[in-house]
Amino acid sequence: MIELKGLDPSTSFESQLKEETGTVVLVNMFLVPEGAEEQAMTKWKEDAEWMKAQPGYISAQLHQGTGDSRLMVNIATWESSEALATAFSDPEFQAKHDGWPDGTVIYPHIFERVGVQGICTA
Repeated sequence: MIELKGLDPSTSFESQLKEETGTVVLVNMFLVPEGAEEQAMTKWKEDAEWMKAQPGYISAQLHQGTGDSRLMVNIATWESSEALATAFSDPEFQAKHDGWPDGTVIYPHIFERVGVQGICTA
């Protein structure tokens, strides 16, 4: 079973899903039990394929920690937090959590792009 934990004690993932926003980036870090990395990647692919078919999905990229790291990070872009919330709360998607390796902990957080003059655009 998968466990969901917050990264920022001042705001929960659930409260972020309720925000009305424009384009958002979901940064979702996974701590995978030792030896379960391949199972987690397979499960992530299955979940990502389902999310990719949902309205408002733009893109996703999976990253894996180097060396002996058991961390994986999904960076996904959505048209809005509302679109992400609709997909995330869908009962079909919620039922999929059973396929993750036992002991997997996820740390999802939603971000909006910030413009910094001369460096990056919002």
